[in-house]
Amino acid sequence: MSAAAELSDPAVAADQRWLAREINNGGVLVLSGAGLSTESGIPDYRGPTGRLHPATPMTFQEFTASPAARRRYWARSHRGWQRIEQAEPNHGHQAVARLQRAGLLSGVITQNVDGLHQAAGARDVIELHGGLNRVTCLSCRATSDRDELDERLVAANPGAREALDAGPVKPDGDVELAESEIASFRLVDCLDCGAGPLKPDVVFFGENVPPERVARCYALVEASRLLLVLGSSLTVASGFRFVRRAAARGIAVAIINQGATRGDSLADVLLDGPLGAVLPALAAEAIGG
Repeated sequence: MSAAAELSDPAVAADQRWLAREINNGGVLVLSGAGLSTESGIPDYRGPTGRLHPATPMTFQEFTASPAARRRYWARSHRGWQRIEQAEPNHGHQAVARLQRAGLLSGVITQNVDGLHQAAGARDVIELHGGLNRVTCLSCRATSDRDELDERLVAANPGAREALDAGPVKPDGDVELAESEIASFRLVDCLDCGAGPLKPDVVFFGENVPPERVARCYALVEASRLLLVLGSSLTVASGFRFVRRAAARGIAVAIINQGATRGDSLADVLLDGPLGAVLPALAAEAIGG
């Protein structure tokens, strides 16, 4: 059944009206996942776009233990960063920003690392897994801007981007490269300490979200009336725990996603459809106009 047909179903329409009324009452905490950014050209891991281009993410243990793994990561990420940086927020991101401007949101937590919520105008976004636009040194912990690193990598690897028509960008912002191109890629070190290896300021698989960030998210959950999950399968525990906390506290949970999620049994309402279509309509109904 198409998304349009699903949304015209009387039961689905009733769920959408209920959710719009709940959003209109305010106190809504948004928890977004990769499914919100697929319509901006960034695939997810487990949804429809992710299944088209399966990807094995880099783990924290592999990245920190192996210089070869770091070279592979940065060679591929250097090529993919240009596409991430040029991605634009879609109608779903814009709808979230509109709801926030209307004063209906208690906060925005995103599992995404692409910065598209902020590009759409959302404020005070908690990036649960960090952001690709920042880089941190594994030795001195200095943080720097990704564009600065990008300029240094361009200088160290002249012509690297133009040499190959790489395939589609992966969910974590990299692309597939030939082993010969990875082997010839030159890394650069931290400018602050002069020697430390650099890592994107994101939480890799196998790495823990900083506890103070988790605590802020829990506080937002408990201060909200409704937890609105957007485009997340909730497979990863770092996001699913907030759904469990909301359900345990009697806070309503609504999930909008394409396909089933780990949190479906805890949700008060489920809407299945593309976020770029469903969310703007929901926001218009909640706000009016």
